[in-house]
Amino acid sequence: MEARAKLNNVPTSPRKMRLVANMVRGQKVTRALGLLKFEANSGAERIEKLLLSALANWQQKNEDERIEDANLYIKEIFVDEGRQLKRLRPAPQGRGHRIRKRSNHVTLVIDSKVEPLGSKAAAQQAAETKDTAATADAKPKTRRSSAKKSTETKAEATA
Repeated sequence: MEARAKLNNVPTSPRKMRLVANMVRGQKVTRALGLLKFEANSGAERIEKLLLSALANWQQKNEDERIEDANLYIKEIFVDEGRQLKRLRPAPQGRGHRIRKRSNHVTLVIDSKVEPLGSKAAAQQAAETKDTAATADAKPKTRRSSAKKSTETKAEATA
């Protein structure tokens, strides 16, 4: 099940925002969040927030599923050109040069990746879910202090 989020009228040029969008397109959501968190580009912060919004939308649609088990990835991300604010900057000899302050619209779609049954990735994904279930069911081991161990071994030796 896919979820989408949209960000309108971002006051950044579309070209700069597309650089960040191309970086995360097709990535898994967890990897994309990691990339965006440490990216220096100013658009990364806004796309990270948009991705978190899409995650919240997905979680609202699929309340019974966990995000970690869903194998989510960025299915689609595109940046469209928004409106331009036209301004004038003073130039020599009484002229004025036009400045275009660009904006953009970003649309992000996330979806859960379902692997074909016979593929290696599907087998690996099934093994991972079994491992996580087995570790959750296993009884946690308690640590004994060295004083307890020594008294128990002495008691066993005398018996």
